[in-house]
Amino acid sequence: MTSFAPEPLFHIGFISITNSLLNTLLVDGVLIAGAVYVSKHVNVVPSRVQNAVESIIEPFYDMTETIAGDRAAKIFPYFMSFFLFILFANWSGLLPGVSSIGFFHSVAGKKELVPLLRNATSDINVTFALALISVVATHVMSVQTIGIKDYLGRYFSLNPIYLFVGLLEIVSEFTKIVSLSFRLFGNIFAGEIVLATISGLFAFFAPLPFLLLEVIVGIVQALVFSMLTMVFMSILTVSHKAEH
Repeated sequence: MTSFAPEPLFHIGFISITNSLLNTLLVDGVLIAGAVYVSKHVNVVPSRVQNAVESIIEPFYDMTETIAGDRAAKIFPYFMSFFLFILFANWSGLLPGVSSIGFFHSVAGKKELVPLLRNATSDINVTFALALISVVATHVMSVQTIGIKDYLGRYFSLNPIYLFVGLLEIVSEFTKIVSLSFRLFGNIFAGEIVLATISGLFAFFAPLPFLLLEVIVGIVQALVFSMLTMVFMSILTVSHKAEH
């Protein structure tokens, strides 16, 4: 059974290196290496790799442009970065050896497996950090785009009704962090539990439909998180006066 909390592997000073942190670093490494490779092989006459990358990115950019308009160029890097990281992190948990290769330690006289790698998005700390980055980046972009005066005007007003609505919006910004983080964490962690249970009962063919389901869930959850971030950024980069 998958542990609710990530397991520490070793310590560097006071910093605990957990299996989910190690998985996060590996996913980051793969994405950074891929980005560097693609950036160094961009040509006027596109190669097969460049064609494949462009065919994937272009529909996402078009979707961002449809929703955000002229702000798409600012918002798209966040949208695509969240989508790719969460997608690869979700799928990394389906690779052979992840969550199953590790070492044993004794807990209350029983031996328990400590996996060397654990799906990053099955760790609430990772999903909470992603949600926090999403919300903070949204507000920073809002201030940069519409200015501090219009930004504060969204939440504070001399009109009691608008002031009350603004306070409700402030509360909603905190609930965004909770909803974004727990939605992603809950779906991925539950999927790991199901896969671990089915794999423990049936070794070969029975887990295959559940693996396919988790591939789809990984895509859906990455899209939900990144698209919500994109929509929030689109809304908060429009002047509050323009909405009225």
